[in-house]
Amino acid sequence: MQTRNYSKRSIDTYVYLLRSLEEYHNTSIDEISIDQVKDFLQYSIETRKVSVSYINQVISAVRILQKDVLGKEWESIRIKRPRRVKKLPVVLSKEEVKSMIETTRNFKHRAILAVIYSAGLRISELISLRPSDIDSDRKQIRVIGKGNKYRYTLLSENTLDMLRMYWRAYRPERYLFEGKINGQPISLSTIRIVFRNAVKKTGINKQATVHSLRHSFATHLLESGVNLKIIQSLLGHSSLRTTSIYLHVTRFDLASIKSPFDEIAG
Repeated sequence: MQTRNYSKRSIDTYVYLLRSLEEYHNTSIDEISIDQVKDFLQYSIETRKVSVSYINQVISAVRILQKDVLGKEWESIRIKRPRRVKKLPVVLSKEEVKSMIETTRNFKHRAILAVIYSAGLRISELISLRPSDIDSDRKQIRVIGKGNKYRYTLLSENTLDMLRMYWRAYRPERYLFEGKINGQPISLSTIRIVFRNAVKKTGINKQATVHSLRHSFATHLLESGVNLKIIQSLLGHSSLRTTSIYLHVTRFDLASIKSPFDEIAG
């Protein structure tokens, strides 16, 4: 997985899942059969009520183990999977985002929230940012997304001003946002705490997470008339279908939309 540029997070997840499978059957992972895998999956679905993504991750982990590690023929796993519950993303208003950033007193934490929202980043992408990823001339941020794929996204003028002030105050060395140990990136838990504190101070009652800032970025762009394909590129989605979920939460003023029939009818 390392040679294929899988992220550390994905590697840790797959190893954890294989260990869970091993412990469930009390059998060495290289001796577990496909039928035993199916038994574990059925137990996970019926008893533990796991998500569809969990099931897919187990299958992917076993597939890599069987084909690439053990050199065995891959037998496709067919199992009745639970239906995926389609949840709409939690979106914050522009006023709520502004209030969250303004009420965050710590300047480093304020810059973190601003960058995630203004560039539409995943939390893992924010953590991986380096000072050299900020292109102030072209007003772009270079991002390492899922699968270690690079993309460029927006660097707003306001965010750039904030980052310049942050740079003068903190002088980060290796990562743009570093933790208490110099040269190490800020932790996931710290960013989540920063976000929760900002939500609490602002009095927001929505079930929002850090990822809601990314959802809000996409939704606000769509509401301002930005093409869905462009938003897909900025977010780093491989499929337009993933990006199209924001169509369901975007607010449109129907009174301002003109029917095409009015343009062709005499």
